[in-house]
Amino acid sequence: MEKIILAENLTKQFGNLTAVDSISFSVTKGEIFAFLGPNGAGKSTTIKMLTTLLQPTSGRLELAGFDVVTHQDEVRKSFGIVFQDPSVDDELTALENMQLHGAMYNVPRAELGSRVEELLRLVELWERKDSLVKTFSGGMKRRLEIARGLLHHPHILFLDEPTLGLDTQTRNLLWEYVRQLSKKEGMTIFFSTHYLEEAEQIAEHIAIIDHGKIVARGTAAQLKKQTKTKSLEEAYLALTGKELRDESASSKDTARLRVRAAGRR
Repeated sequence: MEKIILAENLTKQFGNLTAVDSISFSVTKGEIFAFLGPNGAGKSTTIKMLTTLLQPTSGRLELAGFDVVTHQDEVRKSFGIVFQDPSVDDELTALENMQLHGAMYNVPRAELGSRVEELLRLVELWERKDSLVKTFSGGMKRRLEIARGLLHHPHILFLDEPTLGLDTQTRNLLWEYVRQLSKKEGMTIFFSTHYLEEAEQIAEHIAIIDHGKIVARGTAAQLKKQTKTKSLEEAYLALTGKELRDESASSKDTARLRVRAAGRR
């Protein structure tokens, strides 16, 4: 099976702090993959390296066959991303947000109109295409972000806590969209979530990171068997402990790094 994400001995250090400590994993093309970990475990740092927001200290990292360090432009074209915090422009309409994103990614003008309509219809926002985004609910904004992230036909869609703060009905609807996209376009979905039941129900494979190291990988059933537990939540706690965690030392740089990456596109 083709590996669309490949990490080998991936390490990230901040001064004397090793946030990610020589981890290795791979994700198969078309797979729905969950990446889980407590606050400060190295999850966010790893996702930032995967999406070119941070450069690895050492190790090998490839997306869609491109080295993340030496071929950043090609890597960025290969993925779409939905950040944990809303990133659509509230002062633009849904249609204008989509058109702006299409221009940033050089989506051909002849294709842009039909692609925008297709995606807005998919997430049930076509009838609101001319509405300002500031009038949208949180769930509607998240649906728009998913549509926007798919506009340039990415091979991989990164979802960072995509359903955080949404009600149960909206969460279920969003995951149904994700399943449809994975099947329809053969897209790889790489997501993180604090709702462990989502990972158990949706992900085909799961990796759990703690203290900068991957402590377990496999299907939900395999992780439960390994830990002799009955749910993924119980397995997760058995692997990572029950103590509270602080956010990672690098989390304060997220906004600055996001702006820098957008400027490079």
